[in-house]
Amino acid sequence: MLLLAKLAALGIGIWFYMTADKVGEPPAKWVIIGLIGYLITWFLVDLTLVKALTAAVAKKSTAIIVVTQIPALFGLVAAYFIRKKLLSNLNTNN
Repeated sequence: MLLLAKLAALGIGIWFYMTADKVGEPPAKWVIIGLIGYLITWFLVDLTLVKALTAAVAKKSTAIIVVTQIPALFGLVAAYFIRKKLLSNLNTNN
Protein backbone atom coordinates (compact mmCIF):
# COMPACT_ATOMS: atom_id res chain seq x y z
CA MET A 1 0.00 0.00 0.00
CA LEU A 2 1.39 3.36 -0.99
CA LEU A 3 1.85 6.40 1.21
CA LEU A 4 -1.14 8.22 -0.29
CA ALA A 5 -3.35 5.21 0.39
CA LYS A 6 -2.19 5.02 4.01
CA LEU A 7 -2.75 8.73 4.55
CA ALA A 8 -6.19 8.46 2.97
CA ALA A 9 -7.06 5.56 5.30
CA LEU A 10 -5.95 7.63 8.29
CA GLY A 11 -7.99 10.58 7.07
CA ILE A 12 -11.06 8.41 6.57
CA GLY A 13 -10.72 7.04 10.08
CA ILE A 14 -10.57 10.56 11.51
CA TRP A 15 -13.40 11.77 9.26
CA PHE A 16 -15.74 8.92 10.25
CA TYR A 17 -14.81 9.27 13.94
CA MET A 18 -15.58 12.98 13.97
CA THR A 19 -18.84 12.52 12.08
CA ALA A 20 -20.04 9.74 14.39
CA ASP A 21 -19.09 11.76 17.45
CA LYS A 22 -20.99 14.77 16.12
CA VAL A 23 -24.22 12.81 15.48
CA GLY A 24 -24.04 10.82 18.71
CA GLU A 25 -23.29 7.39 17.22
CA PRO A 26 -20.59 4.93 18.34
CA PRO A 27 -17.39 6.24 16.71
CA ALA A 28 -15.54 2.91 16.68
CA LYS A 29 -18.32 1.26 14.69
CA TRP A 30 -18.32 4.04 12.11
CA VAL A 31 -14.52 4.02 11.79
CA ILE A 32 -14.49 0.27 11.21
CA ILE A 33 -17.26 0.49 8.60
CA GLY A 34 -15.49 3.33 6.79
CA LEU A 35 -12.08 1.66 6.80
CA ILE A 36 -13.44 -1.71 5.66
CA GLY A 37 -15.29 -0.04 2.79
CA TYR A 38 -12.19 1.91 1.80
CA LEU A 39 -9.88 -1.11 1.96
CA ILE A 40 -12.21 -3.43 0.04
CA THR A 41 -12.56 -0.85 -2.71
CA TRP A 42 -8.81 -0.19 -2.72
CA PHE A 43 -7.92 -3.87 -3.07
CA LEU A 44 -10.57 -4.57 -5.73
CA VAL A 45 -9.45 -1.66 -7.90
CA ASP A 46 -5.80 -2.55 -7.34
CA LEU A 47 -6.31 -6.18 -8.36
CA THR A 48 -8.39 -5.40 -11.44
CA LEU A 49 -7.87 -1.98 -12.99
CA VAL A 50 -4.35 -1.16 -11.84
CA LYS A 51 -2.84 -4.50 -12.83
CA ALA A 52 -4.14 -4.09 -16.38
CA LEU A 53 -3.13 -0.44 -16.67
CA THR A 54 0.33 -1.01 -15.20
CA ALA A 55 1.06 -3.58 -17.86
CA ALA A 56 -0.06 -1.13 -20.53
CA VAL A 57 2.21 1.69 -19.33
CA ALA A 58 5.15 -0.42 -18.17
CA LYS A 59 7.77 1.72 -19.92
CA LYS A 60 6.67 5.08 -18.45
CA SER A 61 7.56 5.59 -14.79
CA THR A 62 5.45 8.74 -14.39
CA ALA A 63 2.38 6.98 -15.72
CA ILE A 64 2.95 4.08 -13.33
CA ILE A 65 3.09 6.46 -10.38
CA VAL A 66 -0.20 8.05 -11.44
CA VAL A 67 -1.90 4.72 -12.17
CA THR A 68 -0.94 3.27 -8.79
CA GLN A 69 -2.76 6.13 -7.04
CA ILE A 70 -6.10 5.29 -8.69
CA PRO A 71 -7.20 2.79 -5.99
CA ALA A 72 -6.84 5.45 -3.28
CA LEU A 73 -9.10 7.80 -5.23
CA PHE A 74 -11.71 5.10 -5.76
CA GLY A 75 -11.50 4.25 -2.05
CA LEU A 76 -12.11 7.87 -1.11
CA VAL A 77 -15.16 8.01 -3.35
CA ALA A 78 -16.46 4.78 -1.80
CA ALA A 79 -15.91 6.17 1.71
CA TYR A 80 -17.83 9.32 0.78
CA PHE A 81 -20.83 7.27 -0.35
CA ILE A 82 -20.60 4.99 2.70
CA ARG A 83 -20.64 8.01 5.00
CA LYS A 84 -23.55 9.48 3.07
CA LYS A 85 -25.49 6.20 3.45
CA LEU A 86 -24.76 6.01 7.18
CA LEU A 87 -26.02 9.56 7.65
CA SER A 88 -29.16 8.93 5.60
CA ASN A 89 -29.89 5.78 7.65
CA LEU A 90 -29.51 7.86 10.80
CA ASN A 91 -31.98 10.46 9.50
CA THR A 92 -34.45 7.77 8.39
CA ASN A 93 -34.44 6.08 11.80
CA ASN A 94 -35.11 9.33 13.67
